[in-house]
Amino acid sequence: MTKVQAAITGVQGWVPDYVLDNKELEKMVDTTDEWITTRTGIKERRILKGKDQGTSVIGINAVKGLLEKTGTSPEEIDMILCATTTPDMLFPATANIIANGVGAKNAYGYDVQAACSGFLNALVTGSQFIETGKAKKVIVVGADKMSSIIDYKDRTTCIIFGDGGGAVMLEPNEDGFGIQDSILKVDGSGEQYLHMKAGGSRRPASQETLAAGEHYVYQEGSAVFKFAVTNMADVAAEIMEKNDLTSDDVRWLVPHQANKRIIDATANRMGVGEDKVMLNIMRYGNTTSGTIPLCLWDYENQLKKGDNIILAAFGGGFTWGSVYIKWAYDPK
Repeated sequence: MTKVQAAITGVQGWVPDYVLDNKELEKMVDTTDEWITTRTGIKERRILKGKDQGTSVIGINAVKGLLEKTGTSPEEIDMILCATTTPDMLFPATANIIANGVGAKNAYGYDVQAACSGFLNALVTGSQFIETGKAKKVIVVGADKMSSIIDYKDRTTCIIFGDGGGAVMLEPNEDGFGIQDSILKVDGSGEQYLHMKAGGSRRPASQETLAAGEHYVYQEGSAVFKFAVTNMADVAAEIMEKNDLTSDDVRWLVPHQANKRIIDATANRMGVGEDKVMLNIMRYGNTTSGTIPLCLWDYENQLKKGDNIILAAFGGGFTWGSVYIKWAYDPK
């Protein structure tokens, strides 16, 4: 029997119009363009502004573009998975809101929350439905409105994050293309270093939590950096070793766009040069679940059928992982 694999057959990204660059941040917090660029590689990020504009806005725009690009009607979609850390609300799932917004009346779906590794987790989850024959067309969205949980008086976090995301189409493939392997990991002891303290069932929203600023991202940068550099690099190298891939075999590394130094460390561990690394952190910053699909969108025209691609991410929790893909189509 021919093995069925889940192949990406289309990708589309979307970012808001408003650009928050480092010069504007210099007026908001005690920082400089040089300090931000040197330590993170970020020059600007996009911000979603306006009343009642949630993460679903990003997802809806990305999915609409994806449907148009692939010539797919909304009614054909079987499932929508949305990886996000900033859902529109606790319920219903942002995936449901996106499905309604694009007219995917025959689709079911749900949200996946694994912080910056969310897109990888959702991609692997979606692939299972394709491989088992439960679904023929699965859309995986990775999107976040990080500006909604960032304190723009905290220079340790406000310089890093932006808003945006993307979506990919997964379909069955019997020719050896698509998702080949994945490694996903978690270490809950990382909670203390990167979290949002209030807003969940442990500490519901109250006047006390609001006054204490507990509804913003909290990060101990040095600790997170240390874990990320080691684990993201190791898991990318691990999936190469597991699949007998050399650096020459890998055409692209698609790393989570959190910090240029972490990206460089991962590439060095894999033995791949800068010419094989997808990079757009300078324009979008860290869009959490949105970084990897945004990279695939930016570089889609450079991808060729048969390219070996390694996706790698690290996020709060801690969560981290890698996915090995054999690209399924040539530039259109």
